[in-house]
Amino acid sequence: MKYLLGMDIGTSSTRAIIIDQNGKLIASASSDYPLITPKPGWAEQNPQDWWDASIKVIKKVLQDSKVDPKDIAGIGPSGQMHGSVFIDKNGDVIRPAILWCDQRTQPQCDEIYNTFGYEGYIKLSFNKALTGFTAPKILWLRENEPQNYEKIYKVILPKDYIRFRLSGVFATEVSDASGTGLLDIKKRNWSDEIIEGLKIKKDILPECFESYEVTAKVSKEAASLTGLIEGTPIVGGAGDQPGGAVGSGIVKPGLISDYIGTSGVVFCYCDEPVYDSEGRLHSFCHAVPGKWFLMGVTLSAAGSLKWYNDCFGPSEAIKKKYPDMKKYKLLDKQAENVSCGSDGLIFLPYLTGERTPHADPHARGVFFGISYVHGQDHFVRAILEGVAFSQYDCLRLMQQVGVKSDKVILFGGGAASHIWKQIIADVFGLKIATLNVEEGPSYGGALLAGVGCGIYSSVQEATDKIIKEKEEILPNEENFKKYSKIYEIYRSIYKDLKDDFAKLALLN
Repeated sequence: MKYLLGMDIGTSSTRAIIIDQNGKLIASASSDYPLITPKPGWAEQNPQDWWDASIKVIKKVLQDSKVDPKDIAGIGPSGQMHGSVFIDKNGDVIRPAILWCDQRTQPQCDEIYNTFGYEGYIKLSFNKALTGFTAPKILWLRENEPQNYEKIYKVILPKDYIRFRLSGVFATEVSDASGTGLLDIKKRNWSDEIIEGLKIKKDILPECFESYEVTAKVSKEAASLTGLIEGTPIVGGAGDQPGGAVGSGIVKPGLISDYIGTSGVVFCYCDEPVYDSEGRLHSFCHAVPGKWFLMGVTLSAAGSLKWYNDCFGPSEAIKKKYPDMKKYKLLDKQAENVSCGSDGLIFLPYLTGERTPHADPHARGVFFGISYVHGQDHFVRAILEGVAFSQYDCLRLMQQVGVKSDKVILFGGGAASHIWKQIIADVFGLKIATLNVEEGPSYGGALLAGVGCGIYSSVQEATDKIIKEKEEILPNEENFKKYSKIYEIYRSIYKDLKDDFAKLALLN
């Protein structure tokens, strides 16, 4: 029996899993690390924390699975997209990595538009220049930390830093590279025109592969640290969203998924790259060779619920009523105490700005409609509903460009919450399906490793064999009608506050 190791270098933790060649989960482990916020709107992490966590979880899954490391046929990394890891010629990290949710680079996005024109850049990249993307981060470093910019040997993405530490090889793949803002989406390789226009040296970018291709092998040093066998193949892998799509079977036409993790992502498969002159959705290369996807992103989805839990936590009343229940299950119970619409309390989940549909780094979270009737339970349910509204923003844009489906595949942490699933079904007015596998990006990474190592003939063959629907949640028609009316108010709140968000940002 051959086994596959998948990894997900996430924003809050790194996860590793081992599956057998039939897709059965054999072992899993995760290890947390902090998010660094030196200033409002900034988000950084120490890449060494990712590597320390990776060593820990790889050793743990090997130990727990009792799998002989010689039987690990391949490794598939996935991870948070857009982050910038700056490496010097000695292989050392120059400064903390700037993450996907960091909002400091609006001046550099403006600079990109000044260079190419607004429509001109979208024509080249199929996407807007967004603050979270990698290209403006490189420009920010050049303009604000020139001493660090001069040290750059390579700029790599988070999962590719783990590849480098495992193998000593600098490489990336098309799905993650799509989120840099430097890729020619149609040609599935670096865009000479963008790179030259921004005066970035092309040799600081790693070689770009397809996601299933073997890119490197585990080094002797990494083998001694992790327990892996020297020479174990490492495939390209994927960004967390396309990796999660592979791990959820979104590899065929007509399929839409909704991922509720730290961020929230509505995702659909495309046979061809989709161009939108307004760049309202991300149009990226899929981890499936020769295919693409559309994606809309809420920056603070489950992240909003985590913020609430970290700051306030479950109520004393609910903890007393369910003493053996864990924190997020307790929050679910609180939300269940409140009816559809949270008695008029509406939440905008823009805790770190927003990506889709507003592309506004200055947007901030809002509770609207607070009155004496509202207690802690209302605030919890309003967060679940507000995130669902933000994901509906993304879905509506897809529907406007012709993407249709009668159901949405839900995965990520939010899929574990029965009430959140029902709220999403009611807001969307569509069936919500969950799957027999729940590992998301790490599972997708493992399947891509299986394709690269020849265990599966294609990504589609792997998912057809392994991934099945487990449960369907049907929308409540009355709730859908009520949410449709609340959604219109939700949309208007941002429009009314947009200018004030920008004014507030000037004061910080």
